[in-house]
Amino acid sequence: MLNLERLRTLDALARHGSVSGAAAGLHITTSAVSQQMAKLEREAGQRLLAKNGRGVRLTDAGRLLAEHAARILSQVELAQADLEAQRGQVAGELRLSAFPTAARGLFPAALATLRAGHPALRVRSSELEPERGISGVVRGDLDLAVVLDWYNKPIPLPDGLVKAPLLDDPADVALPVGHRLAARDEVDLAEFAEDEWITWGEGEFCHEWLMFTLRSKGIEPIVGHRAAETHTQLGLVAAGLGVCIAPLLGRHPMPADVVTVPLRQRVRRHVYVVWRADADRRPSIRAAVDALRATAKEVSQAG
Repeated sequence: MLNLERLRTLDALARHGSVSGAAAGLHITTSAVSQQMAKLEREAGQRLLAKNGRGVRLTDAGRLLAEHAARILSQVELAQADLEAQRGQVAGELRLSAFPTAARGLFPAALATLRAGHPALRVRSSELEPERGISGVVRGDLDLAVVLDWYNKPIPLPDGLVKAPLLDDPADVALPVGHRLAARDEVDLAEFAEDEWITWGEGEFCHEWLMFTLRSKGIEPIVGHRAAETHTQLGLVAAGLGVCIAPLLGRHPMPADVVTVPLRQRVRRHVYVVWRADADRRPSIRAAVDALRATAKEVSQAG
């Protein structure tokens, strides 16, 4: 008989690609992963791992069993969701992530609502960029992730995920108060061809969107500074070091020396929450989605 927890370890190893990654995803030690895999090999009667340099790789038998393990664990998730739905209880642990401005702009109110309405539910939250949040949900490390894409650059979603829209987040350009365009009612991105941009980290989805959008207008961006946090970006703008894109969500309070000007071609981010389809009937998932949507509605109306 194959042990379910050992199959879970094999699945994590296949998804993460390393013993250390599997250990981190399962919140256990690397030695525990190795011990579980050794026991699973004895149960299966075949070698499942082979050395690959300093790491390991799955053998043909390991890959075959990992494919079955993924299906088995999906069925277990579905069974647990059905049982939770039958009980109708919002309880247990719920792990969710959001990109930084959503974590600031949505999580405090939404998670407080969940705690007040469902005291038996333990919520664990973290800040993750959209791609990492989506990967965490796919791997099973997270139950939900609040992610985004832009009006002209959607982010691909893997099969097996469900999403619900939260809000459309308008974005302006943030300028120092003494900037030549600071008094304008609206501006065009092309007018910033000679300005230095303060943007997100290299490779981050929002940074790639800004580079794509500026280049589509024939502008080769001048990137002066990078910062993951909106408030850090705005602080650099206030110091006169450049301009940045400033979405509404999570940008308040604004520094006194910064003004925001709308773009002539309206720019919006689409913010939504994703989760696995096989967990769709879990009451805790539904409760979290409802709390996030209610908070997002209040934010949209206040904005």
